Amino acid sequence: MHARGHLTILSAATIAWMAFWIAGLPSYYQQYSRTFMLWFDALALVPLAAAFLHVLRRVPPERRTTRALWMAFYFTMPLAVYDWVYCGLYLGHGLQFMSRYWYLSVYYVLPWLMLPGMAEALNRRDARRRVDAAPSAAGDNR
Repeated sequence: MHARGHLTILSAATIAWMAFWIAGLPSYYQQYSRTFMLWFDALALVPLAAAFLHVLRRVPPERRTTRALWMAFYFTMPLAVYDWVYCGLYLGHGLQFMSRYWYLSVYYVLPWLMLPGMAEALNRRDARRRVDAAPSAAGDNR
């Protein structure tokens, strides 16, 4: 992947983090109940998965797994750093922010589980389509 691709993914992840940060004000979602945040996290997975799938469908199969891994990296590591700077340092929670803000911490793992699996599923689907579209050796020459 070229530098432009890395910058594009990092920019998208940063914009997503900023949007969620603004939406979580004034207390970065601490003002909501645990039940609400469970539902919020579960429902937030739907558009996130759809966006990941949309991007991966457009990537050629031979590059899809690599792109999925880069996306997982950029949608976890920088966001974990941003959360640590804001929650850990600025708000003074240290590394305890990971348990206090558990609804953020789950997203440090989920992309690593989702994206490679999506890439693999898309690659298998594409391979099946290529096999189904190939003329059979038994004689389609009628």
